[in-house]
This record gives sequence, C-alpha cells and structure tokens, in this order.
Amino acid sequence: MVSHQITINLKRRWPMLINNIPGFYLWISLFLVLRLNAQEPNPVLDFGEYLGYVKKYHPIAKQAQLNIAIGEANLMRARGGFDPKIEVDYDKKKFKGTEYWGRLNTTFKIPTWFGIELKGNFEQNQGSFINPDESLPMDGLYSAGVSMSLGQGFWINDRMATLRKAKFFREQSKADQDLQVNGVLYKASLAYFDWLRAYLDYNVYDDFVRNADVRLDGIKRRAMAGDMAIIDTVEAKIGLQNRVLGREQAKVKLMKASLALSNFLWINDVPVELQPEVIPDVQVASKIDGTLQIAGQGLDSLILENHPKLRSLEYKIGGMEVDKRLKANKLLPKLDVEYNFLTESPEHINSFVTDDFKGGVTFRFPLFLRKERGDLKLAKFKLRDVQFERDNAQVELLNKITALYQELDSYVLQNQLIVDIVANYGSLLNAEERKFSFGESSVFLINSRESKLIDAQLKQNELQNKFFHTKAKLFKSLAINPMEL
Repeated sequence: MVSHQITINLKRRWPMLINNIPGFYLWISLFLVLRLNAQEPNPVLDFGEYLGYVKKYHPIAKQAQLNIAIGEANLMRARGGFDPKIEVDYDKKKFKGTEYWGRLNTTFKIPTWFGIELKGNFEQNQGSFINPDESLPMDGLYSAGVSMSLGQGFWINDRMATLRKAKFFREQSKADQDLQVNGVLYKASLAYFDWLRAYLDYNVYDDFVRNADVRLDGIKRRAMAGDMAIIDTVEAKIGLQNRVLGREQAKVKLMKASLALSNFLWINDVPVELQPEVIPDVQVASKIDGTLQIAGQGLDSLILENHPKLRSLEYKIGGMEVDKRLKANKLLPKLDVEYNFLTESPEHINSFVTDDFKGGVTFRFPLFLRKERGDLKLAKFKLRDVQFERDNAQVELLNKITALYQELDSYVLQNQLIVDIVANYGSLLNAEERKFSFGESSVFLINSRESKLIDAQLKQNELQNKFFHTKAKLFKSLAINPMEL
C-alpha cells in the first residue's frame, strides 16, 4: 500500500532523489524520476501536496500523534484503580509430621467510585498451633461485606483524582497535538515561501543575464561597424558581469533554500532530498488561504475559547483543580468503617444474619495538619499560576491576531504599489532602450535603468515573501491543524 502512495505522488509532481531506500522502492523512484524528467522539464511541487507529506511523514508530526496514545494509556492506567481484584494468601508450616498451621485467605474486591469497596472473603485455618482467634469451622468461613471512608476519601480519593486528571490529560494531549502539528506545518510553510522567493530572485537575474548578453552582442557589432565607441563594449560587458554575479549569488541562495525545504520532506521514515529540477508553484498566492484554512477566519468570527493553546491550559487547570480538591480533602479526619457478614453456608441467603459479623472502625487525625495545609496552599498557588498564564495567553493571542490582520491589509496595499513601481521602471527601461537605438542615450543609462528595475523586482519578491510569511504567522497564531491535508 505504501509503495502505491509513493508511486502516485511521484507521478504527479514529486521527482526527488530518495536516498537509502532499499531495493524495490529505490528502483521505482528512479524510474519515475527519469520518466518525469523526460515529460516535464520543470516539475512543480504543489504547496498543498508538500504540506500533506509533511503532516503525514515528518517525525515531529508523528511524535505529536504519540501524545494521544500517551493520554489514552494514562487513562487506562487510572481506570485500573477501579478494577476488581482477587487476592489469595496461603501459608503453611509442617515439621516432623506435625502440621503447625495452614492458613488460606482468599478475597475478591470491587472498588467503587465514592470510597466504597465491596468484598467477598473465604478463610480456612487449621493446625495444632494456630492462634485461638484464628479458629474457624473445618470447612472454612465465608464473609461478604463493605468497607468505606466516611471522612477523608469519601467525596474524592487518590483513585478518583487520578482518573479525573487522566481524562483532563487526554483532552489536553489532543490540544497539544494540534499545537505541535501546527508548529511543524508553520515552519514547513516558511521554508516553502523562502524557496519560492529564492527561485523568483534567481529568475530575475537569469532573465537580465540573457538581456545583457544580447545587448553586448549588439553593441559589439555596432562598434565593429563604427556606429559606437569601443569603450561602450566595456560598459556593456561590465553590466553583463554584474548580472552574472547576481545570478550566481541568487543560485547559492536557491540551493540553500532547497536544502532547508528538504528538512521537512520524509517518506516512510526516510529523509528525501529535492532535485534541482523541481520548482515551486509560482501561483501559490491563490492557494495559500485554502491550504492553510485561514480563509474566512476574520476577527468577527474568531472564537478564542476554541484555540488549542487555551483549551490545553483549560484542561491543565481542570486537572489542577482536581488536585486542589484532593489536597483539601486531606484536611478531613480519616474515618474508615468495615462490616462483613459471616456464614459457613453462603449458598443459603438466609445464613447471612446480623448476629454473625466481623467489623471495625479506624480513625486517624493529625493534630496540626501542617503537611496537609502546606500541600493545599501549594496546590492553590500552582492553580493560580496557570490561571494567570491562561488569562495572559488569551490577551496576547487576541492582540497578536488583530495585529496580523492589520499587517495583512497593509501588505495588500504594499504589493499593489510595488506592482505599479515595477511596471513604471519597466517603462523607463523600454524608453531608454528606444532612445539608445536612436543614438540619444548611453549604455551607462540603460544599465542604471535596468539596475533600478532589478531592485524593484527583487523588492516585489521580498514583499510577496513577507506577505506569505504573515499569512503563515496568522495560521500559527490561530493554531489550525488542517484536516484535509
């Protein structure tokens, strides 16, 4: 099944160099890479498909899934405190033909919620040296009864508190998982946007390298024909060399951005390296909101109570409130009572009579309660600390999200302005080139106009990158865990 998934996705858009995949998978991957390279000169890595692979295969995303399993395991362990128990205690001594004693004590216990424990018991003692109070009928003695705490441990005890806290921890784990997955998708998105910017910057220099090369050839021909001075060829060559230098620098940045993107690419626990031929989706601007699921997430529809971070803190507070109640319950005196009916014939219900019984009362109460009162104060302080953290996080989130929406509105305007600026610089360059063809301009002025246009286009790529980064920050601030990836 896994091999089919790899095959399908590679056929669509994933010509990658996959290292360390043994045998069959490696051959399939290489075969598909060759086919793709033959069919598509520049295969496109789609932004949504890329994030889908990150969410499914990245180690941190998988690690986040362990939180849910840990929460379920803790809940199972806590429920084990209410499991019925069977206890058997057998002790026998025989020496030189004399049976000193033989003691058999079997018990079946059923713990219940409110500090009540149901118990059934069978005892059989025999031997020459058993204690008088251990003398029982030859066929043994049966008992059935109940033990309960009337003071400390009645409304809440360690078993109840552990189970309640485990339920809160399970829900908190789900919220924490959303935060972890959101965090790795946020970093992966930034890597994709930086890769896109590096790719666009490289294309800017590459286009102008071709223009400068064509211009140099034309100037050389005109200089040889005597229409221009030879020194103009030097000016044109310097312009070409500057463009080539810029392209090489952009190429290094593109390589680094590609490797940074590869940090998030894994398939079946194997890291994947992106091939140089793979390019980003230059039309990603229209897909970001849908992929990150931030479309329609306006301030008017924002419900902070559903934010995973706040939900995680609320569940943490819930668990600490349970702990505080348990510590407060420790201030009560410990009063445990037990009553058991005794019978030799448990098959007859009427044999359980109140005259035959075994019971007891246990009472304990520290005089100063310094330990208990100290524990309760610490529990209150810890609870208040997390409540302060929740209140602060709520205000911070609201202000941060509000600021990001305002920043996005500003970037929309800035991108519109830079588009016009680039168009105007392009018009100036075209006009300068026409004047140059009529002999009314110089190579120096053309290079100057072209440099301004290059700077404007790089600035346009930078603003677009900041715009995309801000959208990713909004995605992170909202802590969205896209279910459709």
